[in-house]
Order: sequence, then C-alpha cells, then structure tokens
Amino acid sequence: MYLLLAGLGSLATVLAYVAYTESIWSKSLRTRQAVLDQLGLVQRAESKIYRFVGFFHPYCNAGGGGERVLWTAIAHIQREHRDIVSVVYSGDTDASKTDIINKVKARFAIDLEPSTLHFVYLKSRYLVEDSRWPRFTILGQSLGSIYLAWEAMCEFVPDLYIDTMGYAFTFPAVTWLTRGAVPIGAYVHYPTISTDMLARVPAESWKMWAKRAYYRLMMYYYALSLSHARFLMVNSSWTRNHIASILSHEHFGPTMCWASRLTPLLAVELALSSRALRTTMLVVGSYPTAGSPAIQTVQTVEPEIVYPPCDMREMVKFRLDNREPTILSVAQFRPEKDHAAQLRAFAQLLMDHPEYKCSPTSKVHLVLLGGARNAGDLARVGKLRSLASEFDILNHVTFVVNASYPEVLKWLSRSSIGLSTMVDEHFGINIVEFMAAGLIPLVHASGGPLHDIVVPYQLGPTGFHAKAPGEFATAMHEILTLDPVQTTTLRERARRWATERFSEEEFVKGWEKSGWRSHIP
Repeated sequence: MYLLLAGLGSLATVLAYVAYTESIWSKSLRTRQAVLDQLGLVQRAESKIYRFVGFFHPYCNAGGGGERVLWTAIAHIQREHRDIVSVVYSGDTDASKTDIINKVKARFAIDLEPSTLHFVYLKSRYLVEDSRWPRFTILGQSLGSIYLAWEAMCEFVPDLYIDTMGYAFTFPAVTWLTRGAVPIGAYVHYPTISTDMLARVPAESWKMWAKRAYYRLMMYYYALSLSHARFLMVNSSWTRNHIASILSHEHFGPTMCWASRLTPLLAVELALSSRALRTTMLVVGSYPTAGSPAIQTVQTVEPEIVYPPCDMREMVKFRLDNREPTILSVAQFRPEKDHAAQLRAFAQLLMDHPEYKCSPTSKVHLVLLGGARNAGDLARVGKLRSLASEFDILNHVTFVVNASYPEVLKWLSRSSIGLSTMVDEHFGINIVEFMAAGLIPLVHASGGPLHDIVVPYQLGPTGFHAKAPGEFATAMHEILTLDPVQTTTLRERARRWATERFSEEEFVKGWEKSGWRSHIP
C-alpha cells in the first residue's frame, strides 16, 4: 500500500510538473507574437523566421565593463544576424527602452537597433542585491537569482539563454522550467565562488572551519549549475583557470560528494544536477513543440577565453606627451573596486613627497571616475569623500560620478597614470582603456591585470604592479619621475599591445567562435 501511494504521489508530481511547464510554454508562444507585432517584425515561414536570444543581465543599465560586453555582443548580432531578436532580462524597471539605448550610446558609443531589441523587466531584482543578504550572501543571492530566473521564464522563454552577468544558479531553473528545451550558454566575468576565497579563510576555529565548509559546498553546487551550459566564454586566463578547476571537481573529494547526498542536501543535488533533469525527461517523455525535440547528452564544456571588447577608436588618437600629473581611476563605485586603497596610496604619496602638493608645475591630482548604480553606491561615494577629508587630501581629489562617454574621454586624454587597486580583478576593461589612451597603468598584482593585460610586450614592460598602498605610492612616484623618453616609449608599447590584443574585432571573432548560433533550435 505504501509503495502504491508513493507511486501515485510521484505520478501526480510529474503530471503537475508537465502541466505547469506547458502553461509557461503556451504563454510564451503567445507573447512571442505580441513582441514581434510590437517591434513591427513580420514572420514569414518561407523566408524569415525570427529566433529569440535571451540575455540575462539584471543590471544592464549599470554602465560598467560587463555591460559593454553585453551591448557589444547585441550590436554585433543586430548587424550580422538579422533574423535574431535580442531579449534582455533587466531589473532596471525605472528605465525605458529608449532610456537604456540612449545611455548605451552616451556611455559606450554603441548604436543599438530598437526593432530587434526587446526588454523583459524583472520586478524582483532586489533579491540579488548583496545588501539584502548581510549573512550567507552567496547563498542568498544564488537563491534570489533562481527566483529571478523563474520570473524571467514566466514572462518569456527564448530559443537560447545566455547569462552575461554571472548567475549560474539560474541555469538549473531555466532547464527545469523549459524541460531542457532551451540551450544555455554564458559569458563569465568572475566565478561566483573561487578557490581564492577558500584560501583567504584560515581554519583556525570551528567558525572558520564551518565557513570553509559552506564555501566548499557552494562551490560544489556552483559546479553542478555550470554543467547545464552548452558553451562557456570567459574573460581572462584567471577566470578560465578557476572555472575549469571548479568544473573538474578536483577540490571536492569523496567526502564532499558523499555529504552533498545527505538528506536534505540530496534534494538540492537533484535540483541542480543536469543529469537528474535528463532522467526526469526520459520518464516524462514529452517536450515543448517550440523547443528542441530531445535533451542532448550532458557533457562538461571547456571554457574559452574571449577577451572583453574595448572601443579604442577615439583613444588611440590621443597624444602621448604633455600629459597632466593626474592619476585617474575608472571603476564603478562598488566595494570590490577598493577605492579606499586608492585614497590611502595617494595620501601616502603626498606624505612622502609633499612637493606634489604645492608646486604649480607638478601638483598631482587624483580623479575617481565611476558609475553609481543605486543609493548604496552613492552613499559609498559619500564615505570616500569623508575618508579623503580625513586624510587631508580632499583638495587634491575629484569625484566624477556617472560620467558621459565624452567626459570619460576627456579625462583619459589628459591624465598620466591609470590606477586600479581591485584584488583579483577578473579582467579590467578600464585598464585596457588606460593603455590605449596613453596612460601608464598601475594595477594590483593579481588576476587579469597581472596575467593578461599589463604583461611584457616586445621585450619590455607595459605598466606597473603593486599590492599594498605603500607599494602603489612608490610606483606612482616612480612613474611621475620617469624621463620623457622613457615615458613615451612605455606609453607607445602599452598602446600597441592593447590595440593588438583587446580590440572589438577580436572580441567579435571570439564570440562567433564560441558557436552560440549553432545551439539555436
């Protein structure tokens, strides 16, 4: 009797799952035609059938390097694949389509075609805000992203789903909600959790041991989520090495794999596993008519490096000599960018070399230029102002918030040093822009800036590295006191390397090489 009841319960669950996902697909099919009508596109079976590529990017209007990747990819698709409609899942509910297109033009000088661009607005973006999860932030944001994926698929199911912001935990949700019929890909800027995070937690107490176990368990589930992807693009060798290592499961061992199958963690294992879905679909035996006819065999994909694009057309025109003694930082006002370290380093420079404060010909200035996404970022700018005042350097520091693209170019054309202090920066488009514009980059000795960007070229250096604020201050002084010939030679070398390796053309080649188009049913 017990087995009979259990069997009936399982059958009821499967039937409920089929009915619910069928309703999602039915709604989406109706929405597709409404979107085409709204965009003024006519679908002709004999000539043109429009396909929809969904880009999951809740902060698409933030104006950072990740957004440049998104909009460059979409602009390329609009030029070269005219039968594709790009659907952006955005949480920017306060910005209209026109507002976003205009900001992309102003910030990145990228022209978007409105007729093949559609926005699906997500009302629950607050669930992935780090401020909402003061404890267990990674877990909270991951659960929030799953809910966002549910909201997205309930509004519109695409033919191909691409995450361009780093929410891998949406992959299992999309797979389950679409019965595995929608292929999944991603452009990964930064792993949600990395081995570096584990290394920074010493196992000195039971609390630290518990934190390491929490991180390791989240990394295990992160690997399961990534396994749903058909293709993975990454922005640097640092990111590739971390993602490949996570996918290999080399950090988990038998203990972690055994622990993850304990009740109630077994339910999480099944929910995130792509193999579990494939087994379920074989039992269900039905697939959406708008999707692919069957679920393909699960295979771990190799992440491929596709360096982010940098539009250097204007920057390479800037002259390399007669620059102002200005140190420029270009980075969103987010915690990980560590603007406070920049202020400390600059304060140390002025303390060690007071001549930079008062000399009319060598008065050094620090400019912090970046985007502020929300009230939290604006509050962070206020705290940085207070810190600059505390260091008695406020008169030598300028804050430029949410600058337009022409204003960014103005500062790039006149400054001498490009500063970045983020630890384990995944890539750093701003650093490439420094080099193309003729600034000498001074970056943290880690991540993409160390291994991919500020590297030797033609047997010579292309910039400087540092770690502690004192080291940054020393490097600033060294750069400012280089003789003119050394300075020009270094700037020329850095510009040649940047334009050769990190152009928009190279990004487009890598994007197409990923084979994203071949995955569209």
